[in-house]
Amino acid sequence: MDISTFFLLFLLQTPLSSSKALDILKGSSLSVGKPNSEKLVSASGEFSAGFFPVGDNAFCFSIWLTISSVPTVVWMANRDDPVERGSEISISKDGKLILRNSFRTIIWTTKTAALTTSQTSQLQLQLLNTGNLVLQDNSDNGVIWQSFDSPTDTLLPRQTLTGVSSLVSKSRQGDYSSGYYTLSFDNDNVLRLLFQDPTISSLYWPDPSFTDPAEADRSRYDNSRAAVLDSSGYFWSSDDFKFRATDFPLVLHRRLTLDTDGNLRSYSLQKMNETWDWVVTWQAFSDPCRIHGICGPNSLCSYNHASGRSCSCLRGFKIKDPTDWSYGCVPEFNLSCNQSDESSFVQLAHVEFYGSDSDFLPNVTLQTCQKECLRRCNCNGFQFRFSTNEDGAGAYNCYPKFLLANGRRSPGFEGDLYLRLPKAGLVYNKTPDKVQRLECLHKPVTQPKKTYENKTVKLLLWVAIIMGGVEVTCIFLVFVFLSRTSKNPDPAAQAYLLTTRFKRFTFSELKRATQGFRELIGQGAGGAVYKGVLPDQRVAAIKRLNDATQGEAEFLAEVNTVGRLNHMNLIEIWGYCAEGKHRLLVYEYMELGSLAENLSSNTLDWEKRFEIAVGTAKGLAYLHEECLEWVLHCDVKPQNILLDSNYQPKIADFGLSKLRNRGEVDRSRFSKMRGTRGYMAPEWVYNLPISSKVDVYSYGVVVLEMVTGKSPSEMHTSSESRGAREYKRLVTLVREEIMNKKAASRGSLIEEIEEPSMAGKYDMAMMELLVQMALQCVAEDKDDRPTMKQVVEMLLSHKVD
Repeated sequence: MDISTFFLLFLLQTPLSSSKALDILKGSSLSVGKPNSEKLVSASGEFSAGFFPVGDNAFCFSIWLTISSVPTVVWMANRDDPVERGSEISISKDGKLILRNSFRTIIWTTKTAALTTSQTSQLQLQLLNTGNLVLQDNSDNGVIWQSFDSPTDTLLPRQTLTGVSSLVSKSRQGDYSSGYYTLSFDNDNVLRLLFQDPTISSLYWPDPSFTDPAEADRSRYDNSRAAVLDSSGYFWSSDDFKFRATDFPLVLHRRLTLDTDGNLRSYSLQKMNETWDWVVTWQAFSDPCRIHGICGPNSLCSYNHASGRSCSCLRGFKIKDPTDWSYGCVPEFNLSCNQSDESSFVQLAHVEFYGSDSDFLPNVTLQTCQKECLRRCNCNGFQFRFSTNEDGAGAYNCYPKFLLANGRRSPGFEGDLYLRLPKAGLVYNKTPDKVQRLECLHKPVTQPKKTYENKTVKLLLWVAIIMGGVEVTCIFLVFVFLSRTSKNPDPAAQAYLLTTRFKRFTFSELKRATQGFRELIGQGAGGAVYKGVLPDQRVAAIKRLNDATQGEAEFLAEVNTVGRLNHMNLIEIWGYCAEGKHRLLVYEYMELGSLAENLSSNTLDWEKRFEIAVGTAKGLAYLHEECLEWVLHCDVKPQNILLDSNYQPKIADFGLSKLRNRGEVDRSRFSKMRGTRGYMAPEWVYNLPISSKVDVYSYGVVVLEMVTGKSPSEMHTSSESRGAREYKRLVTLVREEIMNKKAASRGSLIEEIEEPSMAGKYDMAMMELLVQMALQCVAEDKDDRPTMKQVVEMLLSHKVD
């Protein structure tokens, strides 16, 4: 694209007429109080501006696209300082847009020059069809201020990113506050991505290994510093970076967003299953491990297309915050500065830690590099790699590290990291978790062993080779057997594979049943759920797992778990598909959807809520105490409790469940945290032994949510909330309200926490019983919680009374 074309696009961002738009004139305001009615709307009706809820009684003045299946926020004024009910935004006397909270304190204002009274007589705030919010003078259509000049994490078509603006990611999903990733023009006029947390800062795009931007096809000589995306999917930047979306040149709603994981992605809005959803049409990184800060210091990021991204602590380190990998890992040892002979090194092959070099030592031996690191108090390890110069000659270079940050393992990286540990530390992690088990490939750099030790090693090596040969032979025979059985032409032989209860469907059968996967009825981390009609005319819910490898694990978990269960309050599985990369599960269809959907729509009266609490408790009690195996669901939440036509609950989604033999004593060996933030028991956070009481805790949170109408995932009050404090937020709220009521010695304990739609239309004694039982279930100490069988008995006994 030449410069004239660019300026044409630049000029196109000037205000368009939108004659039917709602707007604000000088002297009027928008306030928090009626979020659904008090808002600006573009003439097309596709964009809205107003106070967007970001938490419990927390709002940000925002712009969002309304036609997507979920409202998509594209701009925020006060993302790091939400306001409460009673706040308002208005046009001041000197022509500025001002946001005040309920205490009349100014939270945010436009950074524009003050105007005289005559200049502000015809000011108007208007939302254009482009999604641009403009404060303009109606007398001459002059723009005083526009939201396009100060983007947050998203760039819209016809919006220009300039040298004085930037995109800043959200902190995380559901938290709109500023994160650690920034897209902006650097001092050398190159568009770059930057990771910056309170302790470290590093550029990671374009590839920082390029010493000259020209190596990444960038130019530093155009100081105009401007970048723009158009509605056909073409992006152009003044540093010569450009891309076309995969669906170019279709004219669609588009956005360029810096996501919470630090990846820059282009999205287009496409209609799927009668709803409009965003589809990724370009991204800066196909390998997320190249993004800095993704796993935190002292940890490794690994990625493959099958299993996705994973983080693991280095040997001798443990995770700092199990709920957030960005904090990385902390050492379980201390290094002595003055006694270097107490340290040694572990080699991590094909591992790179970018940046944080305390020195650069060119053309040195491995031994020299080790000695240099040992004599430095702040050396935690060193990067050692072979580099080739322009004339073809090369040498080994040494990079001592004062901080092990931005670590990733990549088979294509030609270099190693030598991790410094105390010699005693080389025996750490004898029983590592599943991810850390990869560390066994790393060999310690030590002096040659004695002769008898070498003989022992050789003997063990021969034994390993022989056992490996036997294992390979067995695998080959199994492969031949499976190959032959897969060629069985008899359809009846393939119809039932894992168990005689389930029918095995082909992928084409399920594709026809769902009419090409048209009607989406649910979406989760593991996959999407579609409505379908089977050949025998039964209506089914068909879950299509995301990918072959990750889907395989979740597939086996659900089939093997649900296949052993039979209870009226558990979802029934009818069949499955395991064909090539496709993994699908066929469930009975629940007409009324999930408990979460019914809670949000206020369709449940008191009697229905109580029956759902009882039925869910019965289903969990069956899992915990009546099965032949010991089954933990591990993800009890309203989204996983489905309702049939009679509002009877059925527990679903066993993708995270854990099936254990009843005779097992040690029930704490879980390879990773399981569940959903807000419903997880403290045991997960504090790495305590896991038992069926984690489901009891989650059930208690669900009951409190049914009583109060408040979701624990919406109770975050700031980006600094971390760990178990978030999980206890709803629980703490209920406890505080009840304690305050007891202290006042007046009225019912329930009045302050009840969901407003119930308005006292319930049995007070049974409601108090339900709340007290729920609070017992969410006790901090698992031994203070009842079993699910005791919960059922408690509820049924009072129900009979």
